Amino acid sequence: MGYIFLFLIGFGLAVSGGVTIIAYMNFLPAGLTWMEYFNFIIGRLECYFLPIGVLLMSLVLYRFPNNP
Repeated sequence: MGYIFLFLIGFGLAVSGGVTIIAYMNFLPAGLTWMEYFNFIIGRLECYFLPIGVLLMSLVLYRFPNNP
């Protein structure tokens, strides 16, 4: 049960971070270059939720792939 909970936390973090990164892409039509965009999202804490969530999900799936 705990592993499902960890997986769902990782999934929620990944979704939250991914949506935030996509939402910040609205700055591109406003005149930011791709380099300025990447420098901007590197400095935002909520953009780190995507890799943390993917890492957490990967660890749970790697550790317990087939438990019947």
